[in-house]
Amino acid sequence: MAGRSGGNSEWHTETTAVHAGEFVDPATRASSPNLVMSVTFAPEAVTGFSARDEQGYEGFVYGRVGSPTVTQLESKLAALEGAEAALCFGSGVAAAHALICGRLSRGDHLIVPDANYVGIAELARDTLPRFGIEVSYVDVSRPEDVAAAIRPTTRMLWLETPANPTMKLCDIAELAALAHGKGVRDVAVDSTYATPIATRPLALGADFVVHSLTKYIGGHGDAMGGAVIGRAEELKALNLEATVHFGGVLSPFNAWLILRGAATLPIRMRAHEEAALKVARFLEEHPSVSRVFYPGLPSHPQHAIALRQMRNFSGMMTFQTKRPGPEIAARMVKDLEVIHYAVSLGHHRSLIYWIGTDDIQASTFRHDAGQLRRYRDYAGDGVFRLSVGIENAEDLIADLARVL
Repeated sequence: MAGRSGGNSEWHTETTAVHAGEFVDPATRASSPNLVMSVTFAPEAVTGFSARDEQGYEGFVYGRVGSPTVTQLESKLAALEGAEAALCFGSGVAAAHALICGRLSRGDHLIVPDANYVGIAELARDTLPRFGIEVSYVDVSRPEDVAAAIRPTTRMLWLETPANPTMKLCDIAELAALAHGKGVRDVAVDSTYATPIATRPLALGADFVVHSLTKYIGGHGDAMGGAVIGRAEELKALNLEATVHFGGVLSPFNAWLILRGAATLPIRMRAHEEAALKVARFLEEHPSVSRVFYPGLPSHPQHAIALRQMRNFSGMMTFQTKRPGPEIAARMVKDLEVIHYAVSLGHHRSLIYWIGTDDIQASTFRHDAGQLRRYRDYAGDGVFRLSVGIENAEDLIADLARVL
């Protein structure tokens, strides 16, 4: 775990992305970050054998507790979010699991969106109840529903904005104030879609930010990772609980790859947004497309929140088609030349995938009748989730036109 060493609060975002957490190696004078793959380190003082008993030693002892390359990435992430500290994990789900299970106990109550990233949605529905953590599923775009769901035992409100795959937004500042005002200890925001370039949830009142580093921050689809970002004291405790005891550590090699991706995040996000706006406008006018959800379009139901809360509209969108989605998806698999028909998102190349409502309801969301009705009103029989890369927008449009 690390704070903002190597950063400067007066730097602009582009400079922070390149330089925070990095330094010239004093021994070799290397300009780029070193890749330190060692699992164990030779301490310069006698220290305890357990991570609970490091006796104040600030250096590295064992890779599960801390690693030089991972620490550099944590410093960069903290600086990008304007936070005191960051803690990295082996995947985005590992980061979310670490935060939820590291902060909650049997009898605690958690509120999560009724439709959000499948890994967290399934964790909440399938795993947490087995350990006595109670979960409510709420449309967090409706503050009145969040207020009604809060109990005396509610310890955490989990937000995701924009949400995967619906592209719904929620007002972080309003919900954080609401939750804290009703005694909720933690407000956590999965900001993977937005990235620190678009939104800084901590500045809006959240306590923790979670990222799947596999997506935009890594940006190249070649390294998995996750991060929890927030206050130093809380993350220090979480490091012992979630990293040392749960063991979902980030490989130094993946940290090194993600460091490289994070350095170009600001310029990539500009390219993602520029191409996505053009693609979204094309789709909105296409006769085969019935609806497009992209925060940068005035037609998005929560465009006003996007204007207020996002400095970049990102490259994520979903859309519905007039013809059956599976039929078009089959054409995409066969005929797309530039866009890859594949899962995941936030990579330099464009990715698209069909998410059928019946399928995701059966596997993941399992909504009650009222929630299912609201989901279908929004998503219909399913949506195509499109992650717009940094290719030329005209090439992406031509690729989509061929299959639509």
